[in-house]
Amino acid sequence: MAADRTTLLILGASGDLTSRLLLPGIATLLRAQPKRSLEIVGADLRDLGQDEWRSRVQTAMAAAHGEGDAGELGATAQHVVDTTRYVAGDATDPKALRALLESVDCDRLVLYFALPPHVSRMVCEALAEVGAPDGAILAIEKPFGSSLDDARELNALVQRIVPEDQIFRIDHFLGLYTVLNLLGMRFANRILSPLWDRDSIAKVEILYDETVALEGRAGYYDTAGALRDMIQSHLLQVLALVAIEPPASIDARDLRDAIGQVLRAARVVDPATDARRARYTAGAIGDREVPDYTGEDGVDASRGTETLAEVTVHVDNQRWAGVPFVLRSGKAMGHIRKQAVIHFREPAYVPRGFGGRNSADRLVLDFRPDSFAIHLTTNGKGDPFTLEQSVLRGELGGGQLEPYGEVLASILDGDPRLAVRADAAEECWRIVEPVLRAWKRDEVPLAEYRAGGVGPRGWRSNGEAQD
Repeated sequence: MAADRTTLLILGASGDLTSRLLLPGIATLLRAQPKRSLEIVGADLRDLGQDEWRSRVQTAMAAAHGEGDAGELGATAQHVVDTTRYVAGDATDPKALRALLESVDCDRLVLYFALPPHVSRMVCEALAEVGAPDGAILAIEKPFGSSLDDARELNALVQRIVPEDQIFRIDHFLGLYTVLNLLGMRFANRILSPLWDRDSIAKVEILYDETVALEGRAGYYDTAGALRDMIQSHLLQVLALVAIEPPASIDARDLRDAIGQVLRAARVVDPATDARRARYTAGAIGDREVPDYTGEDGVDASRGTETLAEVTVHVDNQRWAGVPFVLRSGKAMGHIRKQAVIHFREPAYVPRGFGGRNSADRLVLDFRPDSFAIHLTTNGKGDPFTLEQSVLRGELGGGQLEPYGEVLASILDGDPRLAVRADAAEECWRIVEPVLRAWKRDEVPLAEYRAGGVGPRGWRSNGEAQD
């Protein structure tokens, strides 16, 4: 029996997201799973042309396979290059969208919205008028909406087009292996599971610091900022997995039910004191000079867009009452950090006579590549009466795929575990909206930090020095 013919229709195919992330993700997926039957159709307003589009697809496939010539690719990748096509047109126009959908002949259709949020909404409005093919999957990039009300309206719109289980709200930050590694560390060992609550944990930090600066993305980023771009979506999802109650299974329904339960219990207590924002000034990252954010092309300095945001979230339930979850994300930082840091409480009693101990134990979970480090208090080297920190390190399981490859595999398999459910998308907006309102009223000052540094003076995280 022939495999189902699946077509991935990329709306916004001429954009940076498609070339930089989506096509390479597809390429790594086909390299790892060459028996998939897949056709790629690109569509966008820009008349890219068949030759240029095929060249982009071929380049992605060749890079993933380590070959410079598409003629040397495997049969599946070669078939994708040979059959791919590009359609220039306006997908927000119902007539043009109907013609585009009718031109696709396949058993399963995946519509991938590689579009700005406001354009995705307009396409969905046209799709609601035209109607989606039976069984079609909608894959929509974050941010999903621009506010709580907007997310609710958008959810209602897309749920008129297809059922919820055919809607994939993309969060590429959490690949399948990252999700399973977090759950495995939580529930599959006897050492950590009994300690995972307010009695043993003093604080949790979830950090995503990047060395990249604006990189020509002012059109999107200057209207979003670090809070909307990273914390509202990605880092709140990580928080939910760290704080999750034991699900009955790791099937999609049980897992997403448990995620929703955490997010419903999460809140920012006082936006004026539990959130901080900052923006980078000129500096250097390695040997790369970075201009002041306000001097970047396309930036409107009057918007007050933050490039570094920190929010303290509390989860109001019995397990986590009183434990702060500190979420931080910044651009143009001196070092890359993609971590969840679990800070354990000091022991209730240490016998007199020991000295030297100056920090509590902690567990550091690194994302991409996935690894862990346990910082434990032990007897010091050379003096058993002096306590110090010893570090136990280990690698966690990782897959063959890039993050977008894992996301695409789940979409093509119809497995929504990596997708954000409607209620979770709305809860994330509910959590951050009080902070956004406080910032709009200028209740929180916009600090500055030097590009290539560790953040503004007075900001500390995990024992770092000040900038």
